[in-house]
Amino acid sequence: MNESRPLYRRILLKLSGEALMGNGDYGIHPDVLTRIANEVKDVRALGVQLGIVIGGGNIFRGAGLARAGMDRVTGDHMGMLATVINALALQDALERVGCHARVMSALQIHEVSEDYIRRRAIRHLEKGRVTIFAAGTGNPFFTTDTAAALRAIEVGADILVKGTQVDGVYTADPKKDPGAKRYDRLTFDRVINDKLNVMDTTAVVMCRENSVPIRVFNLQVAGELLRLARGEDVGTLVAA
Repeated sequence: MNESRPLYRRILLKLSGEALMGNGDYGIHPDVLTRIANEVKDVRALGVQLGIVIGGGNIFRGAGLARAGMDRVTGDHMGMLATVINALALQDALERVGCHARVMSALQIHEVSEDYIRRRAIRHLEKGRVTIFAAGTGNPFFTTDTAAALRAIEVGADILVKGTQVDGVYTADPKKDPGAKRYDRLTFDRVINDKLNVMDTTAVVMCRENSVPIRVFNLQVAGELLRLARGEDVGTLVAA
């Protein structure tokens, strides 16, 4: 394949909030933010249209406090607001490296972001703007994994890619089990039936029903996102 040409026209990138922490215990690490922004810029330079869904776990986890007694709906709404904070930080980092970006929120926060409107989001992508989707789906009880699957389907992404701290999907946690084996390729049904920790089941089912492949890769390795966009065999592919 020609290394200067991308395999995909439009990619939806799912980032966890924890991806922004670096070696810290919480919050946003400026160096990590800048590195991610530069990697996204390199992918945009290929001509790939890029949407991003970001989590909020580096700031707040609604499900965790719900287990401790907080009302789940309240906790999830707080978690959605945490994703808006991360989205604004990422937008700023992208603009500082010369990459046009827009934040679209599933919750109405007109002072800091646009409302998510599907047709407008597609227009942003077509104009080459990195479009960051914040506030999940706007509904409690749904994860940002599910939000990523939903946005990927809505905007017609060719693939949903999930940046993690490991280089794909394993038979067990490779950080705890040295004998864990990495899968090169999996089917959606295998992921669901074997309860593999790829994304939550709702997200996987949505991608299966709408024929959107998922690729899991290590976001911490420099250049992996660019290699993925060019069609190299990076991480683990989940497809029909």
